[in-house]
Amino acid sequence: MDAALSAAISIGFHGVAFAMVLYLVSVGLSITMGLMGFVNLAHGVFAAAGGYFMTTLMTRYGVPFAVSVALATLAVAALAVPLERFLYRPLYGADELDQVLMTMGLVFMSVAIGKYFWGPTAMPFYPPAALSGQIDLGFRTFPTYRTFLIGSGAILVTLLWLGLERTRFGAMIRAAVDNRRMAQSVGINTSQLFTFAFAFGSALAALGGGLGAEILAIDPGYALEHLVYFLIVVAVGGLGTIRGPFVAALLLGVSDTAFKYLLPELGAFFIYALTMVILLWKPRGLFGQA
Repeated sequence: MDAALSAAISIGFHGVAFAMVLYLVSVGLSITMGLMGFVNLAHGVFAAAGGYFMTTLMTRYGVPFAVSVALATLAVAALAVPLERFLYRPLYGADELDQVLMTMGLVFMSVAIGKYFWGPTAMPFYPPAALSGQIDLGFRTFPTYRTFLIGSGAILVTLLWLGLERTRFGAMIRAAVDNRRMAQSVGINTSQLFTFAFAFGSALAALGGGLGAEILAIDPGYALEHLVYFLIVVAVGGLGTIRGPFVAALLLGVSDTAFKYLLPELGAFFIYALTMVILLWKPRGLFGQA
């Protein structure tokens, strides 16, 4: 019984840590896809870019962890603005196939760029001394960095929810997601809103990629290898919501960890089967609008 309880606690802890990374990367994709109606399969590229920038600043230039995370997030947000203006915007009204081909092209370009500048292997990530080792919570010890990751994720989830539900900007996003033409008719500049939302979503992805580098290693194939997980979180949670991707990320993170721990040979099979069952039951996701 003690062994079973210990395993359950371990699965829950590591599953929630994994879920926080998935959520931070995916929530921006949920908002931008719901807002713009754009099939952006290159969202993971921004997460990889954030991870690359952060680990490069830390390992090559000795920049402190917190500063590296902040600079990487801001750099990716700045990079996202011209990309949205010159690459994404011309295809807003295009067919889904055109959007898929363009964004998949960006994914494969990112793989080549990553190999060229950083090599084919994963970037090393060393948490700062304050976040290394184990933390004693009284009944058990847990890895300090993953505990920090869960705590940071919980704070960010709360801030995102408050920002979307309790601010004018959040109201504008919700209005544009619900009915873009009506939002434009009442004076909302959806063009500027799209740019800002895209940069904000990309910054969140970069933050998730940087903070989650200890769980999802940063390598050239990052955007392609983890694309399915990001899409599952968005599809299961529902487009344009904060709550939906969070619930979906928790479900995926804990389930994936549990299945791969208990049945490592069939772990991925159960995740895809669970996803299909949920989408057959709720085609628009758990919290998607009908």
